[in-house]
Amino acid sequence: MRAAARIGFSRLLTRYATAANSLAAADQAIQLTPHDPDAQRARATVLNRLQRPAEAEASLEIATSLRKDDAVQWLELGTTREELGYEAGANEAGALAAYDEAVRCAPYYGQTHWQRGNLLLRLGRYDDAFADLRRAAASNRKFLPNVIDLAWSLTKGDVAQTRTLVQPENDDDRLEFARFLARKGKGEALVEQVGLLATPLSDQNRQELTRLAFAAGTFAAAFRLSSGSVKTEEIANGGFEEPLLRNDTPFGWQIASQQGKPKLAIDISQNFDGQKSLQVSFEGDWGGSATALVSQTIVVQGGQRYQLSFALKTKDLVTGGPPRIVLTDATNNQILVKSDAFPQTTNEWEQMNVEFTAPAKSEAVVVSLVRDNCSSSPCPIFGVVWLDAFALAKL
Repeated sequence: MRAAARIGFSRLLTRYATAANSLAAADQAIQLTPHDPDAQRARATVLNRLQRPAEAEASLEIATSLRKDDAVQWLELGTTREELGYEAGANEAGALAAYDEAVRCAPYYGQTHWQRGNLLLRLGRYDDAFADLRRAAASNRKFLPNVIDLAWSLTKGDVAQTRTLVQPENDDDRLEFARFLARKGKGEALVEQVGLLATPLSDQNRQELTRLAFAAGTFAAAFRLSSGSVKTEEIANGGFEEPLLRNDTPFGWQIASQQGKPKLAIDISQNFDGQKSLQVSFEGDWGGSATALVSQTIVVQGGQRYQLSFALKTKDLVTGGPPRIVLTDATNNQILVKSDAFPQTTNEWEQMNVEFTAPAKSEAVVVSLVRDNCSSSPCPIFGVVWLDAFALAKL
């Protein structure tokens, strides 16, 4: 067979071998072109899939000897030797030597540093490992969240030690570390990390960090990020003078997304204080008693005693499960206090007050409009409720 035809047929067999997982095709390709590193690599690929790493190692050693500057082949050899090490209890040195060659061939390629760094980490060479892992993240940012997570696990959740290992050097690094801290519920460390940014947070990043911190239950940190201040213990838009919903923060009034819910609207014809109030019209449907129709999370001081006040007006309210305002601990949904059930009809606006003490370890409470349990099901509700002038005061 002429040389060109032999090479062409060998390449065809090589592609077929990896596609069909055919060891016979790989062997035939090597018979045609024994000095072709691609044929040797294809044979190694098939052997690794067949769980025969020792034979795969031999083929990769030949491939790397034929093409010494191919970082990908060196990486595959290192991975194969690691697999052999798991089986035989050794071979880390051989794997490390292969990864060293991969780094030599491609010093700016993130994957080479990533593979070697992970092996060094398993060998307990932590400083060398994180030097490699940081280089991997600098080359390819997709590695940075994993680097942070590895550092976090190694230091058992120590923020300062994690930061030392990760060494965030620019705003992109610090922002990624801040996201990680937000997810882990490390509010104070999150705020501190944001304070180290050289440029102000964009609105998009501020909203993202706020929602991550809020979801993790670090409400005080979320509020500071959201508002840009440390002002707490205040109900936002308690008089409904501003738009009811805000999409840029989890604080402020939140509306349930259930189907068939009562209708809510800002009413300019009824008000206790200011120019507007919230009108809630019940036309039969409302979900279970645990469903909060309207709610707001408020940052408070643990152990502090408060009074919540609000104004109420009702018209032709008919139901077996009357509505009321309930305050709960934002962390565990423990009920702290309930208002009186709303009356059927009020000729004038009435003010209601409830007092409660924030739990010692609580960062926030939730004010919610809910309804009582009904003795029967279904339990329709009809009528109109107006709410206004929500306020929170220390006692």
